[in-house]
Amino acid sequence: MEPIINQLQINTSIFFNLLKDEKMVLWKQAPDKWCLLEIVCHLLDEECHDFRFRTQWCLEHPNQIPPPIDPIGWMTKHDYLNQDYPTMLNKFITERKQSITWLQSLKNVNWDSSFVHSKLGELSAKHFLANWLAHDYLHIKQILKLKYDYLKHQSGENLDYAGVWK
Repeated sequence: MEPIINQLQINTSIFFNLLKDEKMVLWKQAPDKWCLLEIVCHLLDEECHDFRFRTQWCLEHPNQIPPPIDPIGWMTKHDYLNQDYPTMLNKFITERKQSITWLQSLKNVNWDSSFVHSKLGELSAKHFLANWLAHDYLHIKQILKLKYDYLKHQSGENLDYAGVWK
């Protein structure tokens, strides 16, 4: 699990550098797409209430089902679009650093500790840790695409000379 934990730590800097000092925090390619502010708020909620919580739950409460979560509902409940972007980014980075500190402090871990989800089957601490990293990758890709689309929108230029985004 050490390589996954190390990559989560590396991603802390990647996220910070991709997201710091952005002037396009509310820009969206389309109404049904997310802006950077929504992405940052989502990353914070997922860090605290989903991946770290569920990984820890599996390790500390094997065979017990954790409380349900509602990531889509959090957008409204936590009022993503009315949050302060720098504050939310700093909170996310702080929480990620706390997650890394916690993960690195673990000794003799049974990563197979799990619970049985009614629809998804057996979910282990290892499963949540791997999906935590996969979630990072998906949102890094999303952020890069948003920045690419913003550049295209702002410049008014055809960007195919750089290569075609697929």
